[in-house]
Amino acid sequence: MGSNSSNKEMGKLRKDFPILNRKINGNPLVYLDSAATSQKPLQVINAVKDYYESHNANVHRSIYKLGEEATEIYETAHKKVAEFINADFEEVIFTKNATESINLVMYSWGMHNIKKGDEIVLTQMEHHSNLVPWQFLAKQKGAVLKFMEIDTKIGRIKPEEINKKITKKTKLVSAIHMSNVLGTINPVEEIIEKAHKNNSLVMIDAAQSVPHMPIDVKKLDADFLVFSAHKMLGPTGIGVLYTKKSILEKMNPFIYGGDMISSVSYEDAKWNELPWKFEAGTPNVAGAAGLSAAIDYLRKIGLDKIQKHENSLAEYALKQLLKIPQLTIYGPKEIPVKNRGAVISFTLGDIHPHDLSTLLDRDGIAIRGGHHCAMPLAKLLGVTATSRASFYFYNTKEEIDSLVRSLENAARIFRL
Repeated sequence: MGSNSSNKEMGKLRKDFPILNRKINGNPLVYLDSAATSQKPLQVINAVKDYYESHNANVHRSIYKLGEEATEIYETAHKKVAEFINADFEEVIFTKNATESINLVMYSWGMHNIKKGDEIVLTQMEHHSNLVPWQFLAKQKGAVLKFMEIDTKIGRIKPEEINKKITKKTKLVSAIHMSNVLGTINPVEEIIEKAHKNNSLVMIDAAQSVPHMPIDVKKLDADFLVFSAHKMLGPTGIGVLYTKKSILEKMNPFIYGGDMISSVSYEDAKWNELPWKFEAGTPNVAGAAGLSAAIDYLRKIGLDKIQKHENSLAEYALKQLLKIPQLTIYGPKEIPVKNRGAVISFTLGDIHPHDLSTLLDRDGIAIRGGHHCAMPLAKLLGVTATSRASFYFYNTKEEIDSLVRSLENAARIFRL
């Protein structure tokens, strides 16, 4: 499929997204912040609406019709997620978001398995969600945090760092799959292989990768993998933790209460079977309905096709942005793109990214300005903040042209 035909075919899907018809300050909305959260198609919006209008009830508790329907919706969502990432049903835990998924692992696995002197290895490009929990755990347990260093000029992990930092002392490696700042797709297969040779477990933060490319957890052989529904067309408030069944069976629950038990006495309690052992209380059934619809939508398009289109967008955006002399891009800049996603962070002269975001918003263009929940990485790059444009399959090359025009106009306004 040629890039123009891909642009046209994906462009047709925009009709499914009501918000893309909005005008901001009299201009058509150009939404370039999908790395923060994706927009939602009618199919997802209607699935949530239909649940509340026709099936609203609590799950796993009632044998009346509505309760059975709600339970079916909720359990079907687990099955669809399992199929989507090639996991077993028992290995898919629903949480609030990827951040809660990481915290669940930190508390339920980390607190019981990390000892004084153990090493936890991260990368220098981690989101705060995959950094702060491990800082807390290391301080609690007297463990050592180590970081695989990156080459800031190209935005990639230095090749020697994987073998250098992952050693026999490494208990856990927790790495972002795709950077939400640099767009870099990390060599997680190599990281997992090296870690497992040292009997270390591996968590993959896949919040930025699962929505954009095919992920097979069995092929990856990751021990833990997390992502959020809201970045893949689904609702906010529901996330996923994948964990190998053999590990989950040995982990204690994270939250205690209703539905995560099989029996309770005044003196003791026994835990429910997987995955319900880790899903205490009334769950986000409406969110699960929306996540199911989102997965159906993504599978109908095809993740391979989505990734190919986004690669085309990233290449086009890089080519156009690199023509602006006052603009500096952070992260991989190779064309054709290789091992990077459609996330581009940049600065424009000495314009503060917040000022630039405000200026572009006047033209209806939504980009992110800030440290993108990666303050240590920003400091490493020598900036306090960057502007970020992130794309999804519903974006077009025409929208990139609009972005470039607005940036050129901003350069003129600030007399760069």
